[in-house]
Amino acid sequence: MDGITRREFMRRLLAWGLGAAGAGALLSCGSEPTPRPTLRPTEARPTGTPWPTFTPLPTARPTEPPATAAPPTSTPEPVATPMPRPGEAYLAVARGESPAAIVQAALRALGGIERFVKPGDDIIIKPNICVAYHTYEYAATTNPEVVAALVALCLGAGARRVRVMDMPFGGTPDQAYARSGIGEAVQAAGGEMEVMSRMKYQDTAIPEGRDIRQWSVYQDVLKADVFIDVPIAKHHSLARLTLGMKNLMGVIQNRSGMHINLGQRIADLTSLVRPTLTVVDAVRILMDHGPTGGSLDDVKLTNTVIASQDIIAADAYAATLFGLTGADIPAIVAGAAMGLGTMDLGSVKVEEIAV
Repeated sequence: MDGITRREFMRRLLAWGLGAAGAGALLSCGSEPTPRPTLRPTEARPTGTPWPTFTPLPTARPTEPPATAAPPTSTPEPVATPMPRPGEAYLAVARGESPAAIVQAALRALGGIERFVKPGDDIIIKPNICVAYHTYEYAATTNPEVVAALVALCLGAGARRVRVMDMPFGGTPDQAYARSGIGEAVQAAGGEMEVMSRMKYQDTAIPEGRDIRQWSVYQDVLKADVFIDVPIAKHHSLARLTLGMKNLMGVIQNRSGMHINLGQRIADLTSLVRPTLTVVDAVRILMDHGPTGGSLDDVKLTNTVIASQDIIAADAYAATLFGLTGADIPAIVAGAAMGLGTMDLGSVKVEEIAV
């Protein structure tokens, strides 16, 4: 200590009024190791595809941050689902060669887009824009004409704005929006493509969840006046099929964490993120090697669109296009058990339309 003995240093500290305990604490300051930063989980990506840009983590975090520093947990109000009026279909299935025409026909059977969209509404449409390296013909991404038809219908009903968004796991959003053809089609129809900002995700309570009780969810989806889920019907190696319920995973972070008890966790997520309307694109369906596909040999042309306010019913019908039923898909079974909809298609009015 620059020529001063420890004893002399202690004596001077005591003389300054710090006391023995304070002097001992001063001498030991910095002896505790600095805690390592806690890293955020990352999402699995296909080999060879680029990773998204994300905000670097701070170099260190306090072991126990004050309560005021914790991210808020949102508990959104449940959204009432419009039920069919007399004469209207509970579920509509339209078939024809024009994707736009069969979307319009399916919505007419449900009572028209005006049942779901009011003048001044803020609309979010969530297609499946899975990857940036296939066009829609490979049935890994939603058909652009289906999405554009919905944008046009919503704007025609007086919607204030219509945003279309997804978070692909292969390539960047801009690349995937362009490659899928959805970006160009949506802009031509008067809608907006939105790149989902990481700043808009927030830990959100899932009050009805049976396996997960909260998750990080894109908040705009929960705040929109109308949320329309527009999956493409396709094979999935883990969930068996990707349909409306599975498509909701595109609005959350840490998707890899959902793959534990996948069927129930998808149902839990659906209990929180409840679409106003589900429109299943089955113009082309991917029969194998999903969710990304890559071979036209796996694609089947069915020229079909399925629409309902009940996501469980819509998914249950879509399963029949693959020779399955709702009872064969764990997420559908779990969702029906939670009362999120019905997979008993014989108990509801199903209207099938040829266009």
